[in-house]
Amino acid sequence: MSRQSEVEESQKTGLFARRRAELRGRGAETLVANWYGARGFEILARRLRTPAGEIDLVVANREVLAFVEVKARAAMRAAADALTPRQRRRLVAAAEIALGQQPGWARPETRFDVILVTGEAVHPIFAAFRADDG
Repeated sequence: MSRQSEVEESQKTGLFARRRAELRGRGAETLVANWYGARGFEILARRLRTPAGEIDLVVANREVLAFVEVKARAAMRAAADALTPRQRRRLVAAAEIALGQQPGWARPETRFDVILVTGEAVHPIFAAFRADDG
């Protein structure tokens, strides 16, 4: 196999892996949205794009507004390690923008949930971090 063919094959494999990961992520987000819905939360937004970044889910009930990051991994430990400090800052900044654009979303409690998905199992970490954790 020529070097050119190796590079092309590597690019195809990388694209395939990214696409597969994206589909797995979308499936996990749907699972988590249904999970919140079964617990009385309204889904306000999915894959909400802001200049600061994307928020996987925004959910609310009468008392709580939650900005949700969904992490789908094969193993629980890998999922738990998947949210870096930089990603937390991005999520907080995106949430601030979203609330500025949608003031009607405000609730007495606002939190940042991280939901770990392994297979079909949902592992919630409610209020996983605070906006001022930086």
